[in-house]
Amino acid sequence: MLLPETLKVHDREQFDFHFAYFLPWKDQMVSAIEALGAKAVCFQANNNLQMFQRVGEISRYVKEHQIDVIHSHLPWAGVIARLVGKKTGVPVVYTEHNKWERYNKITYWLNKLSFGWQDAAVAVSDDVQQSIRKNAGANFRELTLPAVQETRTSRRVQQPYLLNILNGVNTAHFVRDEQTGFQIRQDLGIPANAPVIGTVSVFRFQKRLDVWMEIAADILKKVPEAHFIIVGDGPLKEELLAKRKALGIEERLHMPGLKTDVKPYFSAMDIYMMSSIFEGLPIALLEAMSCGCAVISTKAGGVGEVVEDGTSGLLCEVDDYRKLADYGEQLLQNQEQRLDLAAGARFRVQADFSINKMAKQLEELYLYLKEERG
Repeated sequence: MLLPETLKVHDREQFDFHFAYFLPWKDQMVSAIEALGAKAVCFQANNNLQMFQRVGEISRYVKEHQIDVIHSHLPWAGVIARLVGKKTGVPVVYTEHNKWERYNKITYWLNKLSFGWQDAAVAVSDDVQQSIRKNAGANFRELTLPAVQETRTSRRVQQPYLLNILNGVNTAHFVRDEQTGFQIRQDLGIPANAPVIGTVSVFRFQKRLDVWMEIAADILKKVPEAHFIIVGDGPLKEELLAKRKALGIEERLHMPGLKTDVKPYFSAMDIYMMSSIFEGLPIALLEAMSCGCAVISTKAGGVGEVVEDGTSGLLCEVDDYRKLADYGEQLLQNQEQRLDLAAGARFRVQADFSINKMAKQLEELYLYLKEERG
């Protein structure tokens, strides 16, 4: 729910926002966006190829509503945004959330061929920026925010800016609430005093939730009173349900499904565990840290840029799942260390990953590009 949370802190006197999406069943955020006074419009496309057929329709919308800047997320939407930018002359910003090495060949090459058509590329972490520089095949201009506009250009520049804007969360909203956490425990049948390890995730291979479940089963051998929560949904749902059954942990591993409001679930967790093999900079991780969850995780992607090992969490190398299980057992048996890491996690997010800081940097970028184009 990052988009609605960002809307809450943007300067709405200076900016109007229009949100476009393609899959009609991906409308979970529409009501929240509209309740905040922004517009949400669906350019229906049932697959990636149909998205290209919407370029003309989107371009007309951009002109009719006098859109000043287009900001896209995720690679296929990024390609479409660049095509719309070329048709309309409107500056385009693209935020890259993942490393290019993980994209399939079609996604990789479409982005590589079109990456120079945009005005600015935003990386959510140093790891992601390094991947862009290695793979995009474009020359980049440097930009440090806040920036002073010195020259204007009436045509699309051939060298986009490349800069980091770290993801942020609303730390005033994502605060631990023991009452709602207790209610979630009641709803799931978890004893009030039982230790809980959890995660919020899309059910995809990169998250290695199958291994996450195996780690949970291992931890239960040492800490039999523990419970586990996985919030989310995705293409591997049936495989993961079967895995849970095969491990014999159905009564201890709770899977409540996809939730639009995850804060109560963070409040029910003592530890937030991630087993990913690659990441950008996970929003759910920041939210969990803001809610005072101690973190144990692999050093996947931007995770290592957020979690300070030994201060705001405990990290292991990707694939070192034995170490991850050891960390889980260690923190469940050492409340003092767990509480220290939980406090460190919230402090870390408050200091460096505030949604206000992220929104301010985006606003500065939008204004800079609008002024540059003239």
